[in-house]
Amino acid sequence: MCMKNIKYKATDYPSDLTDSQWESISDFFPSGNKSGIHKRSLVEAVLYLVDNGCKWRALPHDYPKWSTVKSFNYRAVEKGVWEKVMTALVKETRKRAGRDTTPSYAIIDSQSVKTSSSNDSRGFDGGKKVKGRKRHIITDTMGNILAVLVHAANIHDTKIGIYPAKKAYDKYPTIKRFCGDEGYRKTFVNDIWEWLGLGVDISKRIKPTFEVLPVRWIVERTLAWIANSRRLSKDYEIRSAIAENMIFISHSHTLLKRL
Repeated sequence: MCMKNIKYKATDYPSDLTDSQWESISDFFPSGNKSGIHKRSLVEAVLYLVDNGCKWRALPHDYPKWSTVKSFNYRAVEKGVWEKVMTALVKETRKRAGRDTTPSYAIIDSQSVKTSSSNDSRGFDGGKKVKGRKRHIITDTMGNILAVLVHAANIHDTKIGIYPAKKAYDKYPTIKRFCGDEGYRKTFVNDIWEWLGLGVDISKRIKPTFEVLPVRWIVERTLAWIANSRRLSKDYEIRSAIAENMIFISHSHTLLKRL
């Protein structure tokens, strides 16, 4: 069935896309839909779930059937579609800001969150007193996400930070330097030099009270953006790969709103 013959059934939820927003990502969701459902309806249903934090079965009935939406999402995850969408939007966002499409400086940080059920990776973060998973993200100096890694919360930042950093560098070899807080001293700094031949700027907390640290607040703001998506208020996903893609979807939605 040709996509052009499938009529889009519009809904009216705050998470839905405008025509221009859909046009900017429609190429990532090609035609060839045997179900007769417009791909935009499926994408908007996924955005609704991530934004509002409902269960798959609780999707509003004016979207396609929940099982169809869930299957669509899992296929997109397996093909890496959501990450490709986010990467394209990051480049477009940087371009519109008058910057190079690829960054030269990257910032790393993590966020420990509780999990709601049995997961493929889970642990206890003794520092933050959280049992669950840790979300590691790498951003540019605009706060755009470059790479994500979700893992058990008991693994220390300085030991595992190299893996999301390498993911970011493999995608953006223009990166010349990284920045992290004091939790990334020693092992992370050594790994970045040995694996990538790059340096790391460690942002030290000068006072024992709250203050906005130069550059560091950018990645922390991005973590706050992620938390605005209710599906990400906790880690509800069984598979780490799905949890990572929920972050891709959330951040893509944030970037789409700026187009």
